[in-house]
Amino acid sequence: MSHETPATDRPLTTALAAAAGMAGHAPSVHNTQPWHWTVLPEALELRVVRERHLSAADPEGRLLVVSCGAALHHARVALTAEGWTPAVERLPDPAQPDLLARLTGLTHTGADPEAMRLVQCMQVRHTDRRPVSDEPVATAALGEIDRAATREGVHLQVLDDTQKIQLASAAQQAAAVEADEPQLQEELAYWTSRAGTGTGLPPEVLPQEAPQTTVPARDFGRTGTLPVGPGHDRAAVYGILWGTEDEPDSWLRAGEGLSAAWLAATRLGVSVVPLSGVVEVEGTRNALRHMLSDLGHPYISMRLGIAEPTHAGPPHTPRLDTAQTVDTSAVRDHLP
Repeated sequence: MSHETPATDRPLTTALAAAAGMAGHAPSVHNTQPWHWTVLPEALELRVVRERHLSAADPEGRLLVVSCGAALHHARVALTAEGWTPAVERLPDPAQPDLLARLTGLTHTGADPEAMRLVQCMQVRHTDRRPVSDEPVATAALGEIDRAATREGVHLQVLDDTQKIQLASAAQQAAAVEADEPQLQEELAYWTSRAGTGTGLPPEVLPQEAPQTTVPARDFGRTGTLPVGPGHDRAAVYGILWGTEDEPDSWLRAGEGLSAAWLAATRLGVSVVPLSGVVEVEGTRNALRHMLSDLGHPYISMRLGIAEPTHAGPPHTPRLDTAQTVDTSAVRDHLP
């Protein structure tokens, strides 16, 4: 396959390496960043890093693979922004279970302005755990966010008032179950005390006190330094990201859908907070299934709202250095 490009465009290998680096902006549970990329002359491979798996909170690896799926979508969008359209092979080799995806068969189709805007959103997207403002989320914006997820093969179920109370009850129950699990609490303490490592949740992104929300936020076992203010989440929208299957390939697509929805929300000025605790406990995950009329499997729940504009939000969580997450040794001679 010919990969000749105009002089103003970057070579494929450079674009692949840049896309893998850009994928480092993706959201991940507790900011574990459990992905590793290998740049090949005409392909990009994504592998899971088991050492950053939350084995107590996420023993089956759902959130591990969802996190990697978000990074996969980030990389796909970054390549599209550069004008490269990849074919995606998900779980391409049963003999290599850690190989989650391969981006290959790349054709040069010209830069995509919409994808370029989403790349900009990757760099500003963050998680703001403060209560949202009293400004409602526009129905049209919710529709766009849902369509972005649907294009990735997953769905966003927006909850009505009754379902919101059910979600709050499930979140409380999940928190009570997890509070009684020493291994899980030890794991949480580890990922909230990782200052200077490039991973984890620093004090600046954790609330000083529990925010006033209908659906309780996760108790991280320690207070942070983020002022929450006097607000409430009365204008917030709660939803469940779901699909029809509950297998590793569907978890990967769930992460792609989460990334697509979150980037669409960021472009529209909508704040997103993922609520993963409620899917970590089997009983409360089943409660979410019932809220979906048992027609689908919940991958993650989330809060959507308009951030309080009068106070500065939290900083971005730290990120690993690209050299720790991207292996370019196979194309070193091809990079500038």
